[in-house]
Amino acid sequence: MSTGSTVSTTYLELSQEGDGAHKFYEVTVDGLVVTVRYGRIGAAGQTQTTTFATAEKARSAAAKKVGEKVRKGYAPAVPGQRAPRSVTRRQVASAPSTARAVAPVLWRFRTGSSAFGIHVDDERCWVGNQAGDVYTLDHEGGLLARFSLPDGVKCLVADDFWIYAGCDDGRVYDLSSKLPFAAYDIAADVDIFWLDIHEGILNVSDRAGRLTVIDHEDEHQWARRSQGEHAWMVRADDRAVYHGHQRGVTAYAPDGGGELWHTLTRGGVLFGWQEDGTVYAGTTHHVVQRLSKTTGAIEATYTCDSSVYSCATSPGGRFVFAGDSASSVYCFDQDGTRLWKLGTGDGSALSMQYRDERLYLVTTAGSLVCVDASEAAIAAAQQGTVPVARDIKLAAALPTYAPATAVGAVATVAHAPTGAVVVECVQESGRMRVHVVSEGYDTSWNVQFPRAIREPGARYVVDALHAAAGGFYRVRGDIRRLL
Repeated sequence: MSTGSTVSTTYLELSQEGDGAHKFYEVTVDGLVVTVRYGRIGAAGQTQTTTFATAEKARSAAAKKVGEKVRKGYAPAVPGQRAPRSVTRRQVASAPSTARAVAPVLWRFRTGSSAFGIHVDDERCWVGNQAGDVYTLDHEGGLLARFSLPDGVKCLVADDFWIYAGCDDGRVYDLSSKLPFAAYDIAADVDIFWLDIHEGILNVSDRAGRLTVIDHEDEHQWARRSQGEHAWMVRADDRAVYHGHQRGVTAYAPDGGGELWHTLTRGGVLFGWQEDGTVYAGTTHHVVQRLSKTTGAIEATYTCDSSVYSCATSPGGRFVFAGDSASSVYCFDQDGTRLWKLGTGDGSALSMQYRDERLYLVTTAGSLVCVDASEAAIAAAQQGTVPVARDIKLAAALPTYAPATAVGAVATVAHAPTGAVVVECVQESGRMRVHVVSEGYDTSWNVQFPRAIREPGARYVVDALHAAAGGFYRVRGDIRRLL
């Protein structure tokens, strides 16, 4: 809050050639309050506000922050004069299928824009497209809700109960409750290609062939540059992070301790999948290759007729599925024998997931397609008999949710409902942390909480908190501010 004194703002930018940094840093002093805003040039960025005991201490803290950035190469600039760096959108070609038969599609939902993101769980199907829309449907194609995100969706990933969307604005949004929020803000010089989250640890692969690892509090942990660029694959588990790029797959120790193995695949990696003991890489040279997680040895090769855009398996890897650049989908047995090839009828599958004898695809045409992958349905399709696909229509009254970008965007309550949990924002060592206040929880643990709505001393009510293996809490359900 202003005390009547003059407000001063210092705006700095750091822009390097090629894939280097392209970010801004702005410090505003208003009486006792110092506000820092930072992020990618051209984006709104994220904001942190700190209140000091005196105006002199506020000015001193602001000067220190500016000095630190100047020493790192930032320079004074005018907001808006330097254009945002373009974000890589995956340019893909999709030719007509050469398969003689079309897959038995049960239903199809056209999202209106090319789609990469897919996740299917026990209750629903998720699809995210390049327009920034994420839709949820039940397994029979019933539309449930829409999330409207600020930029194109690169991918959707799950981590236990939580669903995350990696977007072209450089943020990763938590979609686990009605109010989506930015859980991670990727460094401004990282052009996200794909991501995975394991036990709250975010793993990001990018255009430059880098792997960046970030903890649950959105703090950088470590980074590595693999041997090849264009890293479209990253998968993670307790034993390693598996990074796929133009020169194969590299496994790194989860703590950043170094490379565990590197395997040169047949062609650059375009997609990755994992099971308990193996990792699968779909490549430009028409194959999916199965690699041992322990040694990196190639255990099997599954040959398609065009570049492989996506792959998936049934539980345990009994069946391996692949989608190619020519609008076909394949099924192989575990050892590599091709069992069938069918046309998708709706473009090339950019991502896929198998569940309960159904294969779910998202395509270059922007559709979420549900294929009956049972043996009987496939056998009938190979003979030319397929069901009439149901086209799911977009309902005008579909509930739509957008991210909260400011404190005022969050609903308020006067009292915490019975069973709800109260958390509080506190300043610790120059950072805004969130700790649980309600009894029965470890108050020393941090809470993964949206930065955009943090405010010193503010208390919030959440439906529930779940403990994560990394020693922090995750929010489950809606967030409301406690008056």
